[in-house]
Amino acid sequence: MERAISGLGAAAGVAVGAAWPIHPLSAVARTAGSPGNERTALTDAIQAAAAAINALAAAQAGEAAEMLGFQVAMLEDEALAEGAFAAIAAGMPAHQAWAAALDAEIAGYLAADDPHFRARSSDLADIRDRVLRHLFGLGAVAIRSGDVIVAEDLQPSQFLAVDWSKGGGVALGAGSPTSHVATLARARSVPMVVGLGPSWTTLSGIVAVDGDAGRVIIAPSAATLAETEQRSAARKTATRQAEHRRLEPAVTRDGTRIAVSINVSGVEDIAGFAAESCDGIGLARTEFLAGDALDDEERQFGLYRALVRWADGRPVTIRTLDAGGDKPIPGYTVEDESNPFLGLRGIRLSLRHPDRFGVQLRALARAAADGPVRIMLPMVTRQDEIDAAGRLLDQATAELQAAGLAHARPPLGIMVEVPALAFAIGDIRADFLSIGSNDLTQYAAAAARDNPAVSAYADTLHPGVLGLIAHVARHGSAGGRSVSLCGDAGADPRSIPALLRAGLRSLSVPPGLVAATKEAIRAVDLSEERGHEP
Repeated sequence: MERAISGLGAAAGVAVGAAWPIHPLSAVARTAGSPGNERTALTDAIQAAAAAINALAAAQAGEAAEMLGFQVAMLEDEALAEGAFAAIAAGMPAHQAWAAALDAEIAGYLAADDPHFRARSSDLADIRDRVLRHLFGLGAVAIRSGDVIVAEDLQPSQFLAVDWSKGGGVALGAGSPTSHVATLARARSVPMVVGLGPSWTTLSGIVAVDGDAGRVIIAPSAATLAETEQRSAARKTATRQAEHRRLEPAVTRDGTRIAVSINVSGVEDIAGFAAESCDGIGLARTEFLAGDALDDEERQFGLYRALVRWADGRPVTIRTLDAGGDKPIPGYTVEDESNPFLGLRGIRLSLRHPDRFGVQLRALARAAADGPVRIMLPMVTRQDEIDAAGRLLDQATAELQAAGLAHARPPLGIMVEVPALAFAIGDIRADFLSIGSNDLTQYAAAAARDNPAVSAYADTLHPGVLGLIAHVARHGSAGGRSVSLCGDAGADPRSIPALLRAGLRSLSVPPGLVAATKEAIRAVDLSEERGHEP
């Protein structure tokens, strides 16, 4: 008999398929050897896992490649396994020692206040399980295309190993809408429901994943299957139509032009993507793009110039290093902060490293000689941070002038993600504004979206959050400054109408969601809202 289990919709769409369970490794056993042999076994397993992840990363681009790169970096960090090797020397089997060491590390990540840091726990769980599978002599998890994966949680590398072109979906007992795997699912249009709780273990046979409603249906009836098929077909038709019109501008039904730019984490994100499809780059994340070249001005310059030349005259907004939190950089970020997401990160950290910040500013100013670069400062709270960055930018351009290098002074804008800044935006002097809806929503609602118990509170459509967005948009417009939004809400069809009615006229989204975002914009009619926007 048909029955439904409710959870949280993490990626829109519907999918029907056979439940393909992924069970934990807790039931697997192995025979342990001497401490020396166990140390060798763990060393070999770590190296094998790193090699496998490297091979998988080579076939990915952008954020997916960055996620896997983080895992490789963690595995190559000898400190990660120190506790395990110490336990092995004391007589513990390699698999128990490794699991205990990684579980302790994961617990530390999960205890963090910021949801993005907690989301990194899934990468550590992925690392833990990959190494354990090698220790147990098991192969990689084999998942059939077109099936519905059901599990307690799903690791990014497991998701990326599946051929989703043949359909399928994901149903998880745990997980979160802001996890890495949820981000990957949205980018690939794979329906996903998370937060099902212990009921995920009852999923078997044919199931339907409804990412729109946030539920999974067990043994769907003929009527449900027919409705699901209709919705799936309608979505595919809409996707084809949107892709057909991807090069066209985004204009609402009443004729209001909306700019749609793209978010990028690396030059791989723009490979094969036509610049004519968008209005430029609204967010380039340099912590991923150039985080390993902090002292290399020439390399940074080359990376930024590549984005500018691809954009072919369209604006390119490049965010300065947003390191810290879940994006640590050895030798740069602060270690062992009690709450790294409310500590030294973003512009706060850049101003603590003026020499390295100067390297980035010089590279950005040089790239601006090739096209319209805009510099965006992250995690801004006060005017003095903008002023300090402006003085360093002036110093950088003066140094370039003295050296006889081609350059231009880019406009200096800010991310609006701290509620205190949003409230005070009328008194803030910056050339342009970009709303980071993910952090702004969570800080304003005091709710982590990766915690199923409170994730419903972290809603960009909350009147208070929309009020903040409208306040920023109104002051930006009154001061002649452009205001954009580069968070997840900008590509959410359910949020787009409210965001436009709040006064936004520019959105920045992942490249793969440009067509769908434009189509959602075309369905909005703002004529009834004129004269009394919030």
